[in-house]
Amino acid sequence: MQMKKAAFGIALCLSAFSTLPLAAQPAAQRVLRVVPHADLRNLDPVAASIVITRMHGLMIYETLFAWDSQLNPQPQMVDRFDQSADGLSWTFHLRDGLRFHDGQPVTTRDVIPSLNRWMARDTLGGKLKEYVASLDVVDDRTFVLRLQRPMGLVPFALGSAVGYIPVVMREADAATDPLKPVTTVIGSGPFRFNRGEWQPGARVVYDRNPDYVPRQEPPNGLAGGRVVKVDRVEWHILPDPATAAAALQTGEIDIWEQPAQDLIPTIEGARGVRVESYSSLPNQAMLRPNQLHPPLNDPRVRQAVALLTDQGDFMAAGFGDERFWRRCNSYFVCGSPNGTEAGAERFARTNVEAARQLLSEAGYRGEKVVLISTHEIPYMGRMAEVAAAALARGGINVDLQFTDWGAVSARLQNRETNDKGGWDMFITSSSGATMQSPATNIGTNMSCARGWVGWPCDAEAERLRAAVVDAPDSTARAAATEALHRRLAEMQPYRVLGQYDQPYARRANVSAVLAAPIMVFWNVEKR
Repeated sequence: MQMKKAAFGIALCLSAFSTLPLAAQPAAQRVLRVVPHADLRNLDPVAASIVITRMHGLMIYETLFAWDSQLNPQPQMVDRFDQSADGLSWTFHLRDGLRFHDGQPVTTRDVIPSLNRWMARDTLGGKLKEYVASLDVVDDRTFVLRLQRPMGLVPFALGSAVGYIPVVMREADAATDPLKPVTTVIGSGPFRFNRGEWQPGARVVYDRNPDYVPRQEPPNGLAGGRVVKVDRVEWHILPDPATAAAALQTGEIDIWEQPAQDLIPTIEGARGVRVESYSSLPNQAMLRPNQLHPPLNDPRVRQAVALLTDQGDFMAAGFGDERFWRRCNSYFVCGSPNGTEAGAERFARTNVEAARQLLSEAGYRGEKVVLISTHEIPYMGRMAEVAAAALARGGINVDLQFTDWGAVSARLQNRETNDKGGWDMFITSSSGATMQSPATNIGTNMSCARGWVGWPCDAEAERLRAAVVDAPDSTARAAATEALHRRLAEMQPYRVLGQYDQPYARRANVSAVLAAPIMVFWNVEKR
C-alpha cells in the first residue's frame, strides 16, 4: 500500500510538472519547487491574514521595516529614520533603488495610502492608528509620522509579519477600498508574481525580479539583504501528505513546508532529505472558551478548565514526539522577549479537587458545554478528545461535536447560545510570532465585542495592555507585560495548551531556509 501511494504521488507530481511550458523552463537547478501548507486563493495581504497569503505577500511586496530572527524591527525599505526628543514625531527616508515591478519608482505618495489601508484592517495597525495625528509627505523619499502621544512600538508595527501585513503598494492600488481585495499584484519585492502560469488548486509561480536591489546587510530573519539565488519558485499544491512525502523522497519537489507529523520519521530517514525548523519561535496551542454565555463567562469556571487540563496530555496527543513540543504557561510564548509565566504558576499541573471547588463556587450545575472540532486537521481532533475526557473528570458535562473544518469555521462566528447553534469551546493554534507580543496576540485582546471569537471582555486587562503599548522603553514594557500577564492568568481568556515546533523538510542539495516568522525563499540556493 505504501509503495502504491508513493507511485501515485510520483505520477501526480510528474503530471503537474509536465503542464509547465517547456520553452519557459530555466535550468532545473535554478527552479525551486515547494509544497506549501495550503493553496493560494487571496492575493492581497491586507485583505487576508492567513499564512499562505502572508507568504505570498512577502515574495512580491516589501515593508518599511522587517523583523529579524529575534523579532526586532530593522529598516527594510527605510534607509534611515529619526525620532523627535518628545517622541511625537518620526521622520523616515526611503532607500535608493526602490522600484515597482512595472518600473515606477516607489515614493512616499505610495507609502502613505498603503499605511492608511493597513491601519484600517489590522489589529496592530488599528492600535497604531489610535496614536497617529497625521502622516505627511515631505518629498518623494521622506515622510513624517506625527503622534498624539508617544508610542514605543512604531518600528515594530511598521515591520509586522503577522495579521495583515503593512506592505507598500502602488498609490493606485493602496487608495482603493480597504475592505475590497486588490486584484493587481505589482509590488517592489525580490520576486514577481507570474499570473500567466497561476493555476488555482495546482500551481503558483514566482520569477526572480532582475531589477530588485537588495540591502547590503547579511540576511537575518525577514531583515537584511534579500538576495534571490534561483530564477523561479514554484508552489505545487499537493493536499495529500503521502503524495507530498513521495515527491520529496524522489526529488520531484525541493521543500515541503509543513510535513505531516506522522510522516516525519519516514521522510527524515530517507536518503537526501533533511528535516529542520525555520521558525524562530514555536507555535502555541490553545483551548478557547466562548465567554458570552454561562458557564464559561465566569472566570472561576475558566480557571477550573485550566486546572483540569494537563499540557503534556494535549501535546502528546496532538504532536507525538516530545522533541517537537514543550509545556509552557506563558500567553506570550516561552523563549520570546515577552515570555513571562507570572501568575500562571498554579496551572503548571492539574488539580481536580481545586477545580471542583471553583466550579461549585461559580454555581455550575452540570450545564452542557459544547466543544466543537474537526478530524480534517488531525491535531485538533485528537486534542479535542483529550479535552473532553479531562473536563469530564472534573464534572463538566461536555458535548463533543465533530464536523468538517468549514462548518467549524462558520459556526465560530455564531454568538448565540449552544442550543441555538452557538458553541462553548474549540481548540486551535497560532504562530509564536503572532502570540509573543501583547500588541499582536489575538487571544489576549479582551476588548469585548471587538475581540477575536470567544469575545472575552475585561476592562482591566485592556488597561494593562494599553500600558504595554504606551511604555516608553524596554524596562517599562517588561514590567507592564508582567502585570498584564498576571491579570490574564486570573481571567483565562484561553487555556494555553503548550507550544510546539512545526518543522519543514528539504532536499539535501537545497540550502537551509532562513529562521523567520514566515517561510521565505530569498537567499535559498539549490545546487
